[in-house]
Amino acid sequence: MIRPADPRPTLAQVAARAGVSLKTASRALGGESYVGEKTLARVLTAAAELDYQRNAAASLLASGRLADSIGLITGDFTNPFYSALAQAIEDEIRPHGMHLSVANSRESAEQEQRVAHDLADRQTKAVITVSATPDHADYAQLQARGIPVVFVDRPAANVEADSIVFDNREGGRLAARHLIEAGHRRIAFIGDYEWLPTYRARLAGMGDVLDSAPSEWRDLLRTDAHDIPSSRACMRNLLALTDPPTAVVAGNNRILLGVMEEVAEFPSPSPAVIGFDEPEWAHVLGISVVTGDVEALGRQSAQLAVARLGDRTRSFESIVLPMRLIPRRSTQS
Repeated sequence: MIRPADPRPTLAQVAARAGVSLKTASRALGGESYVGEKTLARVLTAAAELDYQRNAAASLLASGRLADSIGLITGDFTNPFYSALAQAIEDEIRPHGMHLSVANSRESAEQEQRVAHDLADRQTKAVITVSATPDHADYAQLQARGIPVVFVDRPAANVEADSIVFDNREGGRLAARHLIEAGHRRIAFIGDYEWLPTYRARLAGMGDVLDSAPSEWRDLLRTDAHDIPSSRACMRNLLALTDPPTAVVAGNNRILLGVMEEVAEFPSPSPAVIGFDEPEWAHVLGISVVTGDVEALGRQSAQLAVARLGDRTRSFESIVLPMRLIPRRSTQS
């Protein structure tokens, strides 16, 4: 029979064993200098005898001394793009003695606002956000409290702030040119939510190329494919057409996964496929992609936040990073 684990000793038990008040025990274990030597010795002895383990986070909260942190608000934890972004930000801020707090908006403007203000209330030094709202005026409230805000992947709108994004319009052009040069004319595009600036920019870039080329594509546009099931549904719809597309552009890595899952069940010949972003499995499966350097995106967003913490008067920056085409066998003729 397995016995339940003994409950962890509490600070109150340590205080009682040492014969001091709860506040004195907390001060002693917190390393505060004005606790007498004899009192400190009694508290430390009691803690050792009880095998008491101090809750550092709770003690910091109680004393008001929070560790320096930068908050990152992402759109969807299931998207590997955000884990790569978070890793790059953390790698950049760690040498500055800061840690990263990550929160998920689930692409909800309301949840994003709650999370942003919660991070501010917890004395987060700065906030980096992949924003789920097209209007960022509310972030001025955080800036007024002395909290720098950096917009990453999606640019700032209606607020003066630092931002860093990929050149998504050029990314759309790269994908479209690649398919036109491969001889495709019926080209479908499966995109994310229509309000997303990344989607709109990539669509505009494809239009720059395809609207002036002998192609059919506007009738093959599908949107609101934010997850794998909806992406599969869009791809299924396209493949069921009397005259299906010969090539498909997947608007991000989650859409690409849904597209490939659906194509895998479709009898040959399957359409050419090109995706945005570079999931690890794209190389293994030989899938052409248009991508940017996510590590650079994360590191530079962190650099903007740290620089703003050091100088609140510096000019705001809007950085645009390039995208590149990586052709593979999925778009070969």
